[in-house]
Amino acid sequence: MAIISRLDASLDRAHTGLVLFDALHGYLHPADPEKRAFLETHNILASLQRLLAGARRAGLTVFYPAGAHAPDGSDTVDRLTDTDMELSDRKSGDTAIRPHIRRGSQDAQIATELAPAAGDVFVPKNRWNAFFQTNLELQLRVRGIDTIVLAGGSTDVGIASTAFAARDLDLGLVVVRDACFSMRGDNNAFFMERVFPRMGRVVTVDEAVRLMG
Repeated sequence: MAIISRLDASLDRAHTGLVLFDALHGYLHPADPEKRAFLETHNILASLQRLLAGARRAGLTVFYPAGAHAPDGSDTVDRLTDTDMELSDRKSGDTAIRPHIRRGSQDAQIATELAPAAGDVFVPKNRWNAFFQTNLELQLRVRGIDTIVLAGGSTDVGIASTAFAARDLDLGLVVVRDACFSMRGDNNAFFMERVFPRMGRVVTVDEAVRLMG
């Protein structure tokens, strides 16, 4: 039965869950005006709202993996990298990459427009991969869910890391192209066109909602 459901073109609630990755106030309502303009131009929040509404109508359980980093930074590790998160070259003496959204802050709250409902599952995480040392796999398994619809941001960081993990866990994977985003060049298009199609399905919000039934 599990093998059949992974090959099922539908996204029935019996075996499918919606994963809204880092659907946080700080990411979807950024203080940076350039980032706000990017999200508005690409209709990211509106697309996520339409996807969530479709999942609610179809009765899918929604999972919210969300960064929950300690305010004092004690659960992060400094490492040498060639660039910062925006792919700008790092200079000698630059500080290491550290999460800027910390547990307990307003930015760490789920965006109001995408607020969880009864029966949804909040999954605190401390790394890019939503499965790494979280209970997300267990929460899916106990509900008989073997396929995830993945959306949120950013595509080249948390979405990619979580998608690779889902594939290695033998989960069916559906990535929603217009409900994912990266502000770093053409990274979003690269993953949607060159990487994710080998791991699962890449669909639009409208296509995903139709498949949910």
